[in-house]
Parts: sequence; C-alpha cells; structure tokens
Amino acid sequence: MSATKTVKIGEIYLGGKEGENPIVLIGCMFYHKHKIVKDHVRGEFDRKKAEELIVIQDEWSDKTGVPCMVDVAGETSQALAKYIDFVSSVTDKPILLNGATWRIRVEAMKYVNEVGLNDRVVYTSINYVSPDEEFRALKELKVKNLIMQTFNPKNIRPEGALQLLSGENGLLAKCSSVENILLLPTVLDLASVGLSLKTLKYLKEKLGYPCGIAPCGVVGYWKRVKELGQEAKKICVGGIIGLSIAYGADFIIYGSIRKAPEVFPLCAMLSSIISYANRFYGIRVKSRDHPLYKYF
Repeated sequence: MSATKTVKIGEIYLGGKEGENPIVLIGCMFYHKHKIVKDHVRGEFDRKKAEELIVIQDEWSDKTGVPCMVDVAGETSQALAKYIDFVSSVTDKPILLNGATWRIRVEAMKYVNEVGLNDRVVYTSINYVSPDEEFRALKELKVKNLIMQTFNPKNIRPEGALQLLSGENGLLAKCSSVENILLLPTVLDLASVGLSLKTLKYLKEKLGYPCGIAPCGVVGYWKRVKELGQEAKKICVGGIIGLSIAYGADFIIYGSIRKAPEVFPLCAMLSSIISYANRFYGIRVKSRDHPLYKYF
C-alpha cells in the first residue's frame, strides 16, 4: 500500500487520508450543446449567464465548505482560451483546461502560460492514446497540474489501469515533469461505474495519488430513468455520487455547473459524516472551513 498524497492546486487541497480533506466538486461549462454558447468555434457565449453559473457554484462552495473547480471545455484553442480568460476573471478557483484534441489543449496551454495562470489550471487530460508530442509539450510548457485518465483497453480491470500507469513507459513516467497529478478512472457507461470505482479504490491504495470520477452524465443515457422522469433521475444521480464518495473519490466531475445547488449540500453532508467517523481513528480534518464545521 502506498502513502496517500495530498496536492494543492490554487488554494484547494485534494487527496490525503480519508476524512482529512473534503471532496472537491467540479462543474462543467461550455461543453457541446451547452445553451449559453452561441458559437463553439469562435468562443462566443452569453457572458451574463456564464457569470451567474460560476457565482452560484462559488456561493454553494462557500456556504457548504465543499471546494470547487470549473471544467472548461473547448472545441477550438481560440474558444478555449476565451473561456479560460473569462472564467479566471470571475472566480479564483482552479480551472480544468479540457480541449477536444491534444493540439487544442496544447495551444490553449500556451495562452495559459502567457497570462500567468499555470498554478491554477489543470491540463485535462492525458490518456492511453496521447502522442509523444503531447508529452513533450507538457514538459516544454511546464504544466503543473494534470488529470490522467486510467482506462486501459487491453485490460479494463483495475490491474490493467495500474499497468498503463506504471513502469518506464507508463503514463506516470512520461509525465514525470508534472508536479500535481490527479487520476481519473474512465466511465464508459452506467454499467461500468462499479468497475471504475473499484479501479479508483485500487489505484489510491497502490499509488496514493488523488483519484476522482465523472459518473453523473451516464445516468441520463439510461433508458429506464428517462421513463421514470426528472425526479427519479435526480435521485439516481445523488445515489451514484454517494457511492463514489463511499469508494473514496477525492473529486467528482458532476456535470453541468447548473446542478450545483443539488450537489453541494449532499456532498457536504457525506464528507462531514466520513470525517467525523475518522476522528475516532486519529484522523483530523485539515481546515476549519471543512463542511464538518462550516455546514454540518
């Protein structure tokens, strides 16, 4: 078993022993079909509505003590740079730089360096198909924070993910210049969530890196929940978030940022319950801003 690692991105801590730090919630913006986007190529969007969404997530984060980040998706490097520039002007929280291709991500990362946002931007993401050019760019651009997807198509079990990451030619070795690495077991569909969570728990035990998951979007593709309606969908999303926290997720990419009012109270409650239980085993929360004190 490996020692657990704690990383700091911006002013947010992730990882560590169970119960030390609250779960981190990440809301998504500017994704394909996001209604606030008017032109995905040029990066034109409803700025007033975008600011409202960011502020609402920040308010719920402040109210509950659950830290947050913003996942910014872009279909072109021009659009992605515009989105990051805007989001960074509204909030001081970390930002996930999530481009449609590696070239788009690299070009947008050049802009991040130019404007001095490297400390709080998380390059999203590296995976099993990432080319050598992208790994070289990580080093040249001095990328500090990175999400690494762990899916191994040759072996989808947790052991396969470890094989992908480890060794001289593993993803971790190829990203050795990066200071803060977050692992993300990939969710392919609703049925795969359980295997992804087993992978998350296994990798935390074996490697110690903070691990997270993006489990909520696949609920919407489940035919049965569509038949049952929106309330049933909300309950199912809450259930899958609760399961993820129970498995030890350090961060959850919960989908559209507009869902913040539904997600933050749930995660504040669960983080508090877990942290309180761990007090009896000598593990104390790292900050008085933890939901255990601030919300619970």
